[in-house]
Amino acid sequence: MDVYTLFPTISTAFIVISAVLVAIGWTLIIKGRREAHKKTMIAAAVAALLFFIIYMSRTIFIGNTAWGGPDNLKVYYHIFLIFHIVLATVAAIFGITTLVLGFKAKYAKHRKWGRTTSVIWFFTAITGVAVYVLLYMMYPGGHTKPVWEVILGA
Repeated sequence: MDVYTLFPTISTAFIVISAVLVAIGWTLIIKGRREAHKKTMIAAAVAALLFFIIYMSRTIFIGNTAWGGPDNLKVYYHIFLIFHIVLATVAAIFGITTLVLGFKAKYAKHRKWGRTTSVIWFFTAITGVAVYVLLYMMYPGGHTKPVWEVILGA
């Protein structure tokens, strides 16, 4: 495994870990185990943050992977990728909001936001894994330049 696939594999693993922890946290709160729920959801947020740090570091220093599949699927992949990116952005904003509401003990709002946020995060994780499978398993693609090289003209 080279640097072009190592970081995406690790970051995708953090997406999956985060989604699994959210599911566990949801189960814990249904069972009334607030403290365990809180710890689990914080761990889920940390896993999501680690994903983001690894993804952004890779994008800045290594670059992203270009579509390597057939041209007739490229437009569908890009539509799917845009859907995933929008979903991930919404999930991040909702996730931060849900965490803040929980920390401020605004539990009624936290509960409402949490239900929606969890579902959005599950779809984000599923589509993130699908993007990984498409780019690194089914149709390995080429790599673009790191952002810093593009900015500096290197």
